[in-house]
Amino acid sequence: MSDENGQVPESSQTTTSFEEDFKAQAEKYKNDFLYLKAEFENYRRHAVKERSELMKYGSERVFIELLTVLDNFERALQSKVTAESLQNYVKGVEMTAGEFKSLLQRFGVTEVPALGLPFDPSVHEALGAEETSDFSEGHVSKVFRKPYKLLDKFIRPGQVVVAKTPTAK
Repeated sequence: MSDENGQVPESSQTTTSFEEDFKAQAEKYKNDFLYLKAEFENYRRHAVKERSELMKYGSERVFIELLTVLDNFERALQSKVTAESLQNYVKGVEMTAGEFKSLLQRFGVTEVPALGLPFDPSVHEALGAEETSDFSEGHVSKVFRKPYKLLDKFIRPGQVVVAKTPTAK
């Protein structure tokens, strides 16, 4: 596309320059895209690894503190209990149980009250019913296993006996 003098018309030079600019810009965007794609892939792999390690070792802090409570129970089992030391032994076991309950509370596990409260099938598992005048009908009269929740989620239902009105004889 040259004229009689062998020169390329100006409009043709502009088109070639535009095409080169366009190709350079397209190449830049392609490189940017490939870089971002690689960065995202690295981030994704890192996130998967981090999540895996969190699931694998996330409860480590709880177990470290539980081991301290276990140490106290083991010391109690190693001690010789005599008539004179029985009172101190019981006090030590009670203190260890208190330490264990405190540990559970620090990690968001709380006991849900049940005795004397209305039976709730979402919180309680009824093992039976008993006639009693100590509690209103439909209320929990005995607790065999206490209900617990973790933060706002019930993690263990309570096993209870439900009161019913005594039959007249």
